[in-house]
Amino acid sequence: MILAYIVGAQEIVPFLVFAGFVLGVWSILSMISQRNSRAQDRLSRISRPQSLADIEDPKLSKKERFQGVAEMAKSFARPLMPQTELEQSQLKVRLANAGFRSDSAVSIYLGVRFACLLFFLLLSLSLFVPAYGLARETMIPLAIRVVGLTGIGFYLPNVILWWIRTKRQEEIFLTLPDALDLMVVCVESGLGLDAALRRVTEEMKGHAKVICEELNLANFQLQMGRPRREVLHDLGVRTGVDDVKALAAILIQADRFGSSIAQALRVQSDSMRTRRKQIAEEKAAKTAVQLIFPLVLFIFPGIFVVLVGPAAIQISETLGKK
Repeated sequence: MILAYIVGAQEIVPFLVFAGFVLGVWSILSMISQRNSRAQDRLSRISRPQSLADIEDPKLSKKERFQGVAEMAKSFARPLMPQTELEQSQLKVRLANAGFRSDSAVSIYLGVRFACLLFFLLLSLSLFVPAYGLARETMIPLAIRVVGLTGIGFYLPNVILWWIRTKRQEEIFLTLPDALDLMVVCVESGLGLDAALRRVTEEMKGHAKVICEELNLANFQLQMGRPRREVLHDLGVRTGVDDVKALAAILIQADRFGSSIAQALRVQSDSMRTRRKQIAEEKAAKTAVQLIFPLVLFIFPGIFVVLVGPAAIQISETLGKK
């Protein structure tokens, strides 16, 4: 309206028509180019498919949709990438224990961590700079609060990863005895180790998804031709649970020396039950000591007020009359 008032309505109409025409042509050409690019991608995918499942696979569109996010995360992860191979392998093992086994899991995790650092830095600046200002007297408390909130954002993904990893390992720890018992039954009935793993995954996939996923992956690696020793070792490292590592070591030893796998599984099942019984007894013995602090801090003051309160009131009234 201001431009029309300055230049004149009759003089600005041709410019508006020209701008609308250019915008319409640009939108039509962009739609045609997008449709052509989709058609070319579809033709290239159909002409050279990796497998028959890749054709008309709905997951490919999701992968293409999040490809830009993954590339951005990888670019953010470069400043935080560990320099040594040992640190990178340790980070890969931690992510695998949490269930993230992708090749780009390390880059995405570090990219998310760097993005959280930047987000919390901007959030702290937007919160504390208007409140404290940039005066010389308020620089120290401002810097402390900004650094503290930024540090929380930097270590927040690490805490979330630790929580996911702990919950996943706890679920594996709780569902492993049932899987081991079923595996013992399958092996003693005449099935091989591969068939027993397949049977366990079929029977327990409804209520033990995590351990069934790990066993299914191990069975798939065995079917692909990997040595059983490497597959069982990777299973123990990938889960990060001590009981699974012990089970993998016993199976590797039984396979190397040619002993009975059913007997080895039976011994491992008995030792696992004994260990769980000892853990339960240990927790029960610690209960009495752990109840002391809630009793002293919360229950004892209330009991003290109920028992001593009336007597204290009577004593104060008697002393007041005298």
